Amino acid sequence: MRNSSTYGEELLWAEIRRRQLGYQFHRQVRVLDYIVDFYCHELRLAIEVDGDSHNSPEAFRRDKQRQSHIEKHCVHFIRLKDDDVRGDIRKSVDKIKLWIKENKDKIESPE
Repeated sequence: MRNSSTYGEELLWAEIRRRQLGYQFHRQVRVLDYIVDFYCHELRLAIEVDGDSHNSPEAFRRDKQRQSHIEKHCVHFIRLKDDDVRGDIRKSVDKIKLWIKENKDKIESPE
């Protein structure tokens, strides 16, 4: 777990905490052997805000492998770029809202 959040993570947290989107999100949640930036248990939705440290080919490979492993356990992902969140928080929140609208009724319980 990290002690400090990026500015984009802080902006997004201000928009999704306290059930503002109708669902409870938590910060820095352990999912399997990993920590995700934000997680909603009800939707089994992980949200990652990727900053510059995710831009290298090695980091991209690790992120893809990590996400694939977590998705095998019925967890869904939304990945946002930190620059995009900071540049247009509304667009980032709208992306999450759209995902919720399109998927909330399809969420199946893991076996």
